[in-house]
Amino acid sequence: MGAKTAAVLVIGEEILSGKTTDQNAALLIKELRSLGVALRRIVVLGDVRAEIAQCLRELSASHDFVFTSGGVGPTHDDVTMEAVAEAFGMRLLRHPELEQKMRAFYGDRLEERALRMADVPDGVVLLDSDHLSWPVPVVRNVHVLPGVPEIFRRKFMAIRGRFADAPFHLRELLVDADESAIAGRLDQVVAAFPGVFLGSYPRFHFPNETPRWRVKLTVESKNAGEVERATAQLANLLGSLVVPPDPAA
Repeated sequence: MGAKTAAVLVIGEEILSGKTTDQNAALLIKELRSLGVALRRIVVLGDVRAEIAQCLRELSASHDFVFTSGGVGPTHDDVTMEAVAEAFGMRLLRHPELEQKMRAFYGDRLEERALRMADVPDGVVLLDSDHLSWPVPVVRNVHVLPGVPEIFRRKFMAIRGRFADAPFHLRELLVDADESAIAGRLDQVVAAFPGVFLGSYPRFHFPNETPRWRVKLTVESKNAGEVERATAQLANLLGSLVVPPDPAA
C-alpha cells in the first residue's frame, strides 16, 4: 500500500509580493514526512476566489489531504471560505456554533464585520483544535487553516495525529565520487527496486578541495526490508567509494 498523499495551498498576495515570508508550508514539509504522509505539491496563489476554487478542486481530487493556509479573516481579501464553497458547489452559511463562540469571546467588543469568520460552507465539519481558539473547518478532505504562523502551528499540531500513517524508512550512504561517476550504478539499483526512492545529493566543494565525501545518497520506502536490501546492493556496487558517516552530513 502506498503512502497517503497531501498538498498545501498557500493563499495570499502578501506571500507573492514578498511582504510576508511563508513559514507554514515549511512546517508541513517536516511534520507530514514525520507522520508518514507524502507531500506531493505546494501551490501559492493570490487572493483570487475563482483561481483558489479551481486549484482546490484539482488538489482535492488528486490527494488524500489538502491543507490551506491564509485568507480566513474578516477583511475584503479573505476569500478562502468563499473559494472552498465554490470549489464544491456548496452554499456559504453562518454557522451557529461559530457565531456563538465569537459572541461569547468578544462580547460588546464584537464588530458585526467580524462575523464573516463564522460563514462556512454548508458541508463543513469542525475539528476541535485547542482550547484557546477556533476549531479547524474541514470540507471533504480540505483542512482550512489560518495564515498567521503561530496560530497555524498551534492548530495543526492539535490535529496532526489524525494524519498518521505507516512511517517512511530511510538509510543514507556518503560517497567519495562525483555523481557522473556513480550514475550507472544508481540506475541498476533503481531498476532492481522500483518501490524504493533513491535520492542523490551532491555536496558543493571548490575545485582545489579534497572533500571527505562528495555525494549523499538516500534510500527511502515504507517497506523497511526493501530499504535494507536496496542499501546493501548499493553499498556493494559502490564498494570503497562509500565512506563512514559524517556527523556534519
